Amino acid sequence: MRQLLSIILVVSLFLGCGDNKQNKAEQLLAKATQLFEAGRCEEALSTIDSLRKVYPNAIDVRKRALRLHQNIELKQAQDELTVLDSVLQAVNHDYNYQKMKVEKDKAALQATPEELTMLTKTRVRRDSIQTRHDVLCAKIRYLHKKMKD
Repeated sequence: MRQLLSIILVVSLFLGCGDNKQNKAEQLLAKATQLFEAGRCEEALSTIDSLRKVYPNAIDVRKRALRLHQNIELKQAQDELTVLDSVLQAVNHDYNYQKMKVEKDKAALQATPEELTMLTKTRVRRDSIQTRHDVLCAKIRYLHKKMKD
C-alpha cells in the first residue's frame, strides 16, 4: 500500500512540475512578444533562445516561439532594407554624377587620377551595398515562403 501511495505521489509531483514548466515557458513567450511589440527585437530574440534552451519539451510553446522568431527576423530585415534602399539610392546618384563628370573630363582630356580613383571607390561601394540589398531581398522572400508553409 505504501508503494502505491509513493508511486502516486511521485507521478503527481512529476505531472505538477510539467504544468509549471509549461506555464514558465508560456510566460517567457509572453515576455518575448511584449518585447517585440515594444520594438526591442534583440531582447525578444534572446528571450526566445532562452525558452528553447530551458524548455526543450514545451513543443507547442516552441512552435509559437518559432513563428514569433520569424516575425521578428522579417521585421528586422524589412527595417534594414528600408535604410539600405535609401543609402543605395544616394550612392547611385553620387556614382552617376561622378561618372558623368569623369566622362566629360575624359573627353576634354582633363580627367585626374584622383577623379578616376574616387569613381572606382564609389562604384565598389555601390556594388557592395547592392549586394547587401539583394541578400536582404532574398532573405525576406525566404522568410515569407517559410512562414507560408
